[in-house]
Amino acid sequence: MRFCLILLAAPLLIAAAEKKPALAIPEPLTPIPVPVRAMLDAAVANGNESEVAIVAKYATTAAPEAARSIKAVVDQWRDSREARRQIDLANAGPLDNWKGKAQLGGYLTTGNTNDMGVSGAVELTRETLRWKHKVNLAVDYKQSSGVISREHFLAAYEPNFKFSPRGYLYGAAQFESDRFLGYYDRYSGSVGAGYGVIRDPNLKLDMELGPAYRRTSFTDATQENSIAARGSMNMDWKLSHAISLTQVASAYLQKINSTVSSTTALNAKLFGPLSGQLSYAVQYESMPPIGRRNTDTSSTAALVYNF
Repeated sequence: MRFCLILLAAPLLIAAAEKKPALAIPEPLTPIPVPVRAMLDAAVANGNESEVAIVAKYATTAAPEAARSIKAVVDQWRDSREARRQIDLANAGPLDNWKGKAQLGGYLTTGNTNDMGVSGAVELTRETLRWKHKVNLAVDYKQSSGVISREHFLAAYEPNFKFSPRGYLYGAAQFESDRFLGYYDRYSGSVGAGYGVIRDPNLKLDMELGPAYRRTSFTDATQENSIAARGSMNMDWKLSHAISLTQVASAYLQKINSTVSSTTALNAKLFGPLSGQLSYAVQYESMPPIGRRNTDTSSTAALVYNF
């Protein structure tokens, strides 16, 4: 009886075995033509992400049959670079990995002041495996015939704790003073969460949201202490190897006086660490003191030194 069952089932077992897909064998990579490979190796050796992307694009156009091989070379370079970066971040000391830029330029303002003056700013960042620190210092100042018509100061510090490749917790502390916009000093503190919405080699976008506390001393002798909601976004878009566009915006929303600020900047590399920058900044106060306008704008042309 068992023998009969085996004979009856044998054709079914054989048919099932024949239908089973064969194990796929990876197609061998096509060798990259020598001139194209030399061009690609030179870009990789230089270590610039934008240059590698551009060269890989034209190399694929010149040798489409080797597109998979070209992609494999670029992917291997990126993986190796990321591995080295992770090792450097893990072994960084307190004085390591500091980067920044300093800018100095002139500006034209409209709103509460209509004048020309000088503007200066310093931005510092330091990144480790789990932490990222950001420090911003900025000054706008104008004096004409002994009369000050523009005086804006800003100091900010933000530590970020990275709990995933894109997610992080942030803390933010900021001091700001602008009596022409209606306040002598303003202290802000905030904690919350941030997320890297876009992580592309040429485009990065971070968004943050959290509660905040602000204390403002206005020029009309009033003082405001209030809990607020804070939101911010930071975009860095590399349009080409030499030109980039940045957009930084933040909003403090509260019951009495809310603040929205935005700075758009176009940066073009000149030579070495030096670049030129055109920027446009807007700051809006929903309920400024009587006699003050809601909105101030500032257009700046500056030289930027990256270090």
